[in-house]
Amino acid sequence: MYIGFALALLCAVAAVGSGLGYRFGLWHFRTGFEILKWSFFLSGATLLILLACMFFLQTKTRADSIIGITGIVICLVLVYVPYSWKKTLDAYPYIHDVTTDTVNPPDFVIVGQLRTADDHSIEYDGLEVAELQVKAYPDIKTLIIDGSIEKIVQLAESVLTDMNLELVSVDIESGRIEAVATSFLFGFKDDMVIRVTETDGAQVKIDVRSKSRVGKSDLGQNAKRIRRFMEGLTAHEVGA
Repeated sequence: MYIGFALALLCAVAAVGSGLGYRFGLWHFRTGFEILKWSFFLSGATLLILLACMFFLQTKTRADSIIGITGIVICLVLVYVPYSWKKTLDAYPYIHDVTTDTVNPPDFVIVGQLRTADDHSIEYDGLEVAELQVKAYPDIKTLIIDGSIEKIVQLAESVLTDMNLELVSVDIESGRIEAVATSFLFGFKDDMVIRVTETDGAQVKIDVRSKSRVGKSDLGQNAKRIRRFMEGLTAHEVGA
């Protein structure tokens, strides 16, 4: 029982450490994924061991039962994680670059300098990605609202700050903001650019682009980030 509990704790530590190791530069994210994968496999085997002990061990103290149940809960959580990820992966297209303007997407300028040779290019991938995006996220579109470029850039800056993004560049004159989002466990970086341009009237046009630095699929995170930004900007505008 206690060996099973120790294995469950080891799996949990390995799962958390897999991401933290990459985040602090100890290994490549693919190594982190391998550690994560094997921690899931081991947690599944440990779950079977603990269940067998709980059902077939005839002499159990109260402490044994608590240890066994705690270990089972840990293993169940760890076993559920890859199932949840697989379900999420299947629900979204294999893209990592999402924009409101697929014809003339906003360019990355400053954040492009933060990418390494191992990261994805800042260039837009073109028609194939655009078609997948439009099919999966038909609501991701250019936003047109009342206001000046200066006012909207300031509002956008406030929204991005509320979203806990790291502001890299705020250029009111060109109507451009660039920022970086960092994921919780692995610390993956997604770059975001906001482009504000004038229209013929007293309105401005807002286009957004969010692109992951690594990975084939972003698990829908870039689209969610753009939606959250647009909703926040609209809420600030209404409340102004």
